[in-house]
Amino acid sequence: MPDISFDPVTTALVAIDLQHGIVNLETVPYGSADVVAHTAQIAKALRAAGGTIIFVRVTNSDDGADALAPTTDIVPPAPAPKPSYWAELVPKLGIKDSDIIVTKRQWGAFYGTDLELQLRRRGIRTIILTGIATNIGVESTARDAFERGFDQIFVEDATAALNADAHKGSFALFGRMGRVRSTEQVLDALAG
Repeated sequence: MPDISFDPVTTALVAIDLQHGIVNLETVPYGSADVVAHTAQIAKALRAAGGTIIFVRVTNSDDGADALAPTTDIVPPAPAPKPSYWAELVPKLGIKDSDIIVTKRQWGAFYGTDLELQLRRRGIRTIILTGIATNIGVESTARDAFERGFDQIFVEDATAALNADAHKGSFALFGRMGRVRSTEQVLDALAG
């Protein structure tokens, strides 16, 4: 794939659900430690270049009343009690005070949050998307970003899913919504 270029000042990294309760899951084709490390590298480089860093986490109220609960064919397992640190973003991300934290209560990061406000008021035109799970939180956010007209860069080796087919299926779609690149290609563009 050809190299990419983008203006860091009008670019935001949007990292999805890199929190204790999710990075502890077994993911493919990349382990969650790799996803976190690659995201941290991109965050550091984009921050240094004047870009915006947004970390998204998912959680629900203690009583679970704000959790998604529509009738589905595949019934999710009954919710287990979550430890208090479940929704805390992992320290290895290297979060800084200038970074933005968005809390969502569903799969996608746009609905019911201030993500779009944070992006628009900062003049963001390009989103670099990373996170877990590729086919759930990342894809839901990507679809909403696409429909809102944002340019997107999907970092293939900074995302992961719970199964390989789901990851692959999402990336078959992502090429229609933006540009698919590696961590190395994004870092090269930022160094560039």
